Amino acid sequence: MTARLAVIVSGRGTNLEAILDAIAAGTLAARVVVVIADRPGAQALARATTRGVPTVTIDQRAYTERAAFDSDLDAELARHSPDLVVLAGFMRILSDGFVKRWLGKLVNIHPSLLPAYPGLHTHRRALADRVTTHGATVHFVTPALDSGPAVLQVEVPVRPNDSEGLLAARVLNAEHRLYPEALRRILSGQVAFRDGAVYCDGAPLARPERLPHLHS
Repeated sequence: MTARLAVIVSGRGTNLEAILDAIAAGTLAARVVVVIADRPGAQALARATTRGVPTVTIDQRAYTERAAFDSDLDAELARHSPDLVVLAGFMRILSDGFVKRWLGKLVNIHPSLLPAYPGLHTHRRALADRVTTHGATVHFVTPALDSGPAVLQVEVPVRPNDSEGLLAARVLNAEHRLYPEALRRILSGQVAFRDGAVYCDGAPLARPERLPHLHS
């Protein structure tokens, strides 16, 4: 049976596009049953519509309380019965109650090699620290921000002449390879979330595997 994905977005939707491309290529056995945006006019909505994927907008500006937004988001997700909820450039912090309801079925991609650089401005902080390796992480979402157990990471080199924009573009390109592969491992059962930890092939994953450097 084909796995059902719900993808939640705020912006451009390039990771959504990468996931849809992997599905179309047959490398990810899944179907995106809905794309939900918290911003009307998000480019991701147009990408989804072009690919024939149903879309829903839950406008964050209509809510004064996070709990009310999360309640409506939860209800919309429940209507689609997803096997996995995929955050792809979603820029809101979800409440603990929402996360706990979807625990083990909620994944996110973060633009750093967690636990390094949780939160915002990851590329700027990496450049300030003069690191030589940066990247991205797919992780299960838990109530603590950007602290859920990692599924898979990808490395990219940091070059001496990098600006924040150049590094961000290199990491985003790597994310497009990382996210479909991480989802494939979860949906195939190779990777699972149990008792607050990630298991790979039935054994606790001490540290996430890293896909190698990209040369772009």
